[in-house]
Amino acid sequence: MNDKQPIHRLLHIMARLRDPEGGCPWDIEQDFRSIAPYTIEEAHEVADAIERGDLEDLRDELGDLLFQVVFHARMAEEKGAFAFDDVAAAISDKLERRHPHVFGDADIGDAQAQTVNWENIKAAERAERGESDDSVLAGVSRGLPALRRAVKLQKRAARVGFDWPAVEPIFDKIQEEADELRAAMADDDADGIEEELGDLLFAVTNLARKLEVDPGGALRRSNHKFERRFRAMETLAVERGLDLSAMPHEALEDHYLEVKRRLGEDD
Repeated sequence: MNDKQPIHRLLHIMARLRDPEGGCPWDIEQDFRSIAPYTIEEAHEVADAIERGDLEDLRDELGDLLFQVVFHARMAEEKGAFAFDDVAAAISDKLERRHPHVFGDADIGDAQAQTVNWENIKAAERAERGESDDSVLAGVSRGLPALRRAVKLQKRAARVGFDWPAVEPIFDKIQEEADELRAAMADDDADGIEEELGDLLFAVTNLARKLEVDPGGALRRSNHKFERRFRAMETLAVERGLDLSAMPHEALEDHYLEVKRRLGEDD
């Protein structure tokens, strides 16, 4: 092994961190379950760096995400299950298998055809493994973020024609779900409120899918916009010697509108 190569250096560092003799106490006591939240967090930080267009930060965040892969692979190796090389080999085999038009003789004309072919290959792989679930929804991970999983479920259903024919009827569905949410609120039905709010979010996600907009990305954009404006509100309040927490709602709204005008943002 050439430890001078970056990936081999990283694998060596991970082994040292997990070494019971002289390793890091925190790293040694971790397991798959305790590390999983960090893995998810690092993936979100990669997405955030992309959203901000910060390529230098993206490099660092991708490194953090790679470290998570190395961490899990090291723990699996310690259990005699698999090692990092097995992970790399498995994804290489999968990519070659699922791109027969690149690594084989298949003829696939466009990206949409490749998406269909990819799903067909995945279904065949599940059948080969003896998985009994033959639903078109099979294989949509329950571990996905809720918005992302909703989109995947909707796309799978659309493959067999269960889809909105156009965008406009979805607005009616959104209004219907909003009305049902109001009814649950009027009944003070906590369980119903949660269910109807979920239905409303699912309908909005359907709208995003039909508009070919990533709902998670759209929400991140709105989060960034709100944060930018609220921080500007705080700055303006300090300049004027005001305490936001002591201001009435109407004054806060006026403050927010003024900040929007100052930022040149009217939406």
